[in-house]
Amino acid sequence: MINRTISAILNEKIGSGKAIILIGPRQVGKTTLIKSILEGMDYLFLDGDDPTIRNILTNPNTEELKSIIGSFKVIFIDEAQRIENIGITLKIITDQFKSVQLFVSGSSAFELNNLTNEPLTGRKWEYKLFPISWQELEDNVGYVKSTQQLELRLLYGMYPDVINSPGDEIEVLNQLVNSYLYKDILAFSGIRKPEILEKLLKALALQLGNEVSYNELSRLIGINKGTVESYIDLLCKTYVIFKLPSFSRNLRNEIKTNQKIYFYDTGVRNAILGNFTSLNSRADTGAIWENFLISERLKKLSYSKMRISQYFWRTKQQQEIDYVEEESGKISGYEFKWNPKAKIKIHKSFIESYDSQIKVINTDNFRELIGSI
Repeated sequence: MINRTISAILNEKIGSGKAIILIGPRQVGKTTLIKSILEGMDYLFLDGDDPTIRNILTNPNTEELKSIIGSFKVIFIDEAQRIENIGITLKIITDQFKSVQLFVSGSSAFELNNLTNEPLTGRKWEYKLFPISWQELEDNVGYVKSTQQLELRLLYGMYPDVINSPGDEIEVLNQLVNSYLYKDILAFSGIRKPEILEKLLKALALQLGNEVSYNELSRLIGINKGTVESYIDLLCKTYVIFKLPSFSRNLRNEIKTNQKIYFYDTGVRNAILGNFTSLNSRADTGAIWENFLISERLKKLSYSKMRISQYFWRTKQQQEIDYVEEESGKISGYEFKWNPKAKIKIHKSFIESYDSQIKVINTDNFRELIGSI
């Protein structure tokens, strides 16, 4: 098992009197992580995938919960988003059973958040778990081996089962995409036309690293703009994709409202396209490298609780910077190059306007951006 960065953070919260909630995509290791933290403890495990468990945890009163909990001081409710009215049940447990430490995991954040936000206000510690981060991988296998795996990780991604299945990565990814991306999303969202979702995901995968136009996607797929917007919002809430907005403050010719869309995992992106060709033989290597670095940076910022805003920057004259961060008013720009020898244009207007520097990130120095917290 690869040790997870967030493990120490969760351990610190045990006994705080609040529920510890872990959310994130399926198959990133939420259940494994919580069970590893609880190893050696006497705890009650309640699986939300089990119909019997769903039934008994839907609208139970305090006396019924007392019978369920018994003498256990630690409870782990897995896949909690599948249990109707789970937020109210969790609220009763945290309020009425003060000596009980509650752990909760859920894979569909939009469901779990809607059910727990209001009932558990002030009663929870909530954290996100993503696919394995680069630093977690390097801490597990070492500097040399992780460096040797860099291209594999860009092609096949960072899901635990993928990393732990050398030689079978494509099969594991295809199973993951088919069972998680489509079935789970379709089941929870009520979408009736899965082929539309597939077309949208392929279109987004092909536009990786480019600005996304909802109007253009609407025409391409044959659905209205509102449906495109709602589908993309759903894919964001289920941790398939995330948005990177444009940065704009001072210059009149800056692009102000556009956005780029990236995948949380490059392996999932490549599986959607069915393209695992080596990086030296494909036209989208730069876009994959860019996606990898931005998603890894996102993991690092999330786990470290750093308050840094993420953007890209472009002007109407096509001056562009791949990635921009803003922290407490300080602006930093980054250009991403897979080839360390690649030439780069330095945009003086950005540097002068924002009193900023532009750092070039390549395969020689990428750990500066995504390395240890």
